[in-house]
Amino acid sequence: MGLHKIIKIIGLLLSVASVVFFVMILNTTDQVIADSFAMGEDVASVNWALYASYIMLALICAFVLLFVIKGIFSGDVKKTLFSVGGFLLIGAVSYALASNSLEGLPLNDGELITPSASKWVGAGIITFYILAAVAILAMIFSGVKKLANK
Repeated sequence: MGLHKIIKIIGLLLSVASVVFFVMILNTTDQVIADSFAMGEDVASVNWALYASYIMLALICAFVLLFVIKGIFSGDVKKTLFSVGGFLLIGAVSYALASNSLEGLPLNDGELITPSASKWVGAGIITFYILAAVAILAMIFSGVKKLANK
């Protein structure tokens, strides 16, 4: 049995389990869940749904990592390194452009947001904008190139 077939079977089993837990949660009223948490008790259907979600997330991350590493070594390593390097360069430029200003930021659980956290959030937002612009330009370029070939 191939790895792909095993992954499909595991995914199917976890999907069925998730549907079962989802139905169990839907059958549990909000008041029962709220009362259980207020008394410090756990609602079993919610806990099992969360456990199934954690298992699926871990499996997905492991398989993605496995297939990415497999793809890197079976494909063109030079292209992959250029892509990763470009992404890291965009991240470094975004971090350099980000401000660590705390002005106008809301409080987080009654504590002040640190300048470092502010800078990382700003870097993430700038990285998103740059990558979104690159994706839009790539789509436009692809469309123009396709029209030019016709």
